[in-house]
Amino acid sequence: MKRRSFMGVLGAGMVAAAGVARAQGAPTRIVVGATPGGGTDTVARLLAAELGKYMGGGTFVVDNKPGAGGNIAAQTVAHADPDGRTLLVCYTSHAINATLYDNLAYDPVKSFQPVSYLATAPSFLVAHPSVKATTLPELIALAKAQPGTLNMALPGIGSAGHLGAEVLKREAGIDLVLVPYKGTAPAMTDLLGGQVQLMFAGAAIAKAQIEARKVNALAVSSAARMEIMPSVPPVADTLPGYDFSAWYGVLGPAGMDKTYAGKLSQATGKILADPVNRRRLLDEGLIATGSTPDGFRDFLVTEVERWGKVVRESNARAG
Repeated sequence: MKRRSFMGVLGAGMVAAAGVARAQGAPTRIVVGATPGGGTDTVARLLAAELGKYMGGGTFVVDNKPGAGGNIAAQTVAHADPDGRTLLVCYTSHAINATLYDNLAYDPVKSFQPVSYLATAPSFLVAHPSVKATTLPELIALAKAQPGTLNMALPGIGSAGHLGAEVLKREAGIDLVLVPYKGTAPAMTDLLGGQVQLMFAGAAIAKAQIEARKVNALAVSSAARMEIMPSVPPVADTLPGYDFSAWYGVLGPAGMDKTYAGKLSQATGKILADPVNRRRLLDEGLIATGSTPDGFRDFLVTEVERWGKVVRESNARAG
C-alpha cells in the first residue's frame, strides 16, 4: 500500500476510534451562555436530546454558564481541550461582543471550529396601546413630530434588540429614548405597565401579548414576514434593507477534528429538518436553518463585521 493511502486509512481509523471513545466515555458538554429557559437554552436542549441518536450513541448534556453577554461560556469552550467533548451554542452576542468588549480572552472566529448555523430569531417591534400609532410609518411620523418623548425598552446593552433599535433610529431619522433593562422579562413588564412605550421583543414573549391585545405589533425585524404572525409586515417594507434578526449556532474549540465537526453538522441538519423539531422551534419564535461548518464560518465573519459597524456607529459599550 502506498504511504499516502496508508496514512489516509490511518487518519480515518483514528477519527472513527475517537468517535467510539466519545460515545463510550464521558458526556459531551453543550455550553450555553444563558440561564435555562431562553432561546439559546431551548436550542441547546433540543440538540442534547437528539444528537446521540444521529452520532452513533453518546450522551450530550447542557451546561449553563450565563454572564458577561455570553463571554464566560465562549471563553470556557475556546480554552477547552479540542477533543469534541465540549461544544458551544452561541447567540448573536458572540459576534457583537467582538467589538462591544475590550480585550476579550478569545477571538470569536479564530478560537473556534464552526459546526453549524442553527436558527434565526426575529423580533417584533411592539408598542403600548397608548401610543397613537399602529404601523411603523405612523410611529416614525409620531416620533418626528414629538422627538425624544417615546421611550424604548432594551433587553440589555449590546443585545441584538439594542443595536436593532439604534439602526431603526438612524435609518428612520427619529429620536427615541433607549432605556436598558437586565433582561427581556422586566422590559416587557414595564412595557405592559406603560412605563415605556416601545420594545423589540422575541416572538416567544411577544406573540401572547399581541394576541391578547395588550401590545400592538408594528413590524417584524426579519426581512420577510414570520409564519406564526404573517399579518405583521417587516421593518424593511418601510426601511429597505433592514434585517436584524438574532441567530444561534454551534461551535467547538479551534483544533477540533474537522471530520468530526462535519459529522456533527450533518447530524444537526437532520435534527433541524425534522418537522416536529422545526415546529417546536417555530413555536418558540425560532426559524430552523442549518449549514455546513464552512458556511457557518463565513456567516460568522460577516456578522462580526456587520455588528461591529453598528457598535462603533452607536458608541455602545459594555456596561
